[in-house]
Amino acid sequence: MKYLVLLLCTWFLFSCSHEKSSSGMVKWNELTLAEKNIIEHKGTELAHSGEYNKHYEEGVYLCKRCDTALFESSAKFDSKTGWPSFDDAIRDAVAEKSDFTRTEIVCNTCDGHLGHVFKGEGMTPKSTRHCVNSLSLKFLPEKNVNKAIFASGCFWGTDYWLRQSPGVISTLTGYTGGQVESPDYRDVCTGTTGHYEAVEVSYDSEKVSYEDLAKLYFETHNPEQANGQGNDVGSQYLPAIFYLDESQKVTANKLLAELKAKGLQPATELKPAVKFWPAEDYHQDYYRKNGKKPYCHFYNPMFKDGAKLGIE
Repeated sequence: MKYLVLLLCTWFLFSCSHEKSSSGMVKWNELTLAEKNIIEHKGTELAHSGEYNKHYEEGVYLCKRCDTALFESSAKFDSKTGWPSFDDAIRDAVAEKSDFTRTEIVCNTCDGHLGHVFKGEGMTPKSTRHCVNSLSLKFLPEKNVNKAIFASGCFWGTDYWLRQSPGVISTLTGYTGGQVESPDYRDVCTGTTGHYEAVEVSYDSEKVSYEDLAKLYFETHNPEQANGQGNDVGSQYLPAIFYLDESQKVTANKLLAELKAKGLQPATELKPAVKFWPAEDYHQDYYRKNGKKPYCHFYNPMFKDGAKLGIE
């Protein structure tokens, strides 16, 4: 049971991936005056002046203020309007707001102004144009984007902690490791499909390593529980690392050996990555969207240097 949400979550404090000032306010990335005019004061850069207007390298476009992944390069197209244009945004990354005659788009994480969205123009099959200021964006080349897959019980809690690590671009909750095609939540909850509730993490390898993410994974659940996690008991809640290459497997085995040397008996399975099926929309980024905190995932430092989260 997920439905038996415990009150245990009240004993620990929420920690954010961005540094906080002594006043408790989140400190986003430093901005130039021109960037502040766009992002904070809803300005608009001159047409054809932005560095990303004619930019078509493969990768991901991030929010300049908070580094949230907003648009994939595959969604970019040449609208010939003079501003970067995307016919789709990354799930839950961009919010729309009424702007009298137009619809404003903002970063869903920091509320920074991006531009406007126009629909029904017919420029692409999706007939949607996110018209974005280059100064609201930063670009991450595809070569720097890596993925990892972790399972540690209810994927809401796994997602909650992993997405807080600096360098994480996006997370996706879903199902993997089973034998049924296109499983849904009801299928997986029967415990008969062989799937694990898991989280696929996309991260910037120049900001965070796979080892750091794996440490954070181990430090935010009980790896010794062999029948699930907390009150969530069942095969779909078992702890497992699905490695995408031999390097990830070696790293995971090294960390498991370190835990065993500390006297722990981790039940974590190591499995080669197989097809990952995204979960339903209401499972994505569950705790942030619902203003809640995990009930069976808590931060417990296990390694000498700790995960690079800034948690004391």
